[in-house]
Amino acid sequence: MRRRTALAGALVLTTGLALTGCSSGGAPVLEVTGAFMPQPVSDMAAGFLVVRNSGGADRLTSVTSPLSDHVSIHETKDRVMRMVTSFEVPAGGQLDLERGGNHLMFTGLKERPRQGDTVPVELHFEKAGRIAVDVPVKETTYNPRKQ
Repeated sequence: MRRRTALAGALVLTTGLALTGCSSGGAPVLEVTGAFMPQPVSDMAAGFLVVRNSGGADRLTSVTSPLSDHVSIHETKDRVMRMVTSFEVPAGGQLDLERGGNHLMFTGLKERPRQGDTVPVELHFEKAGRIAVDVPVKETTYNPRKQ
């Protein structure tokens, strides 16, 4: 009987440790895909992309680009846009920045990129650090969800 109790206790302890290890999520493993910027028609532009995370949770905290000294991250809820300080990139999930939703906002453009150009952007994450992305400029009406 003692042997079964000891075995059951060891099994519970091992299972608990395994679950604790899973819940911490570990380091984020980030991949950026689907980036694009519609060709701007003024001194402002928007940027869209997907950040896939196959590791632990992280946060997008800021964005920089030589295109503008003022790049911010914007949330859209109930068709109202507002600047936010960060976006969560969930463990094992993704952050979608897409038309009609959350996005990057470039204001006071130093130049107006044209369709076919690429815009260098650096995404800053709380844990993963910086990720450089070359964002292709698409036609003004481009929307990959409608392709």
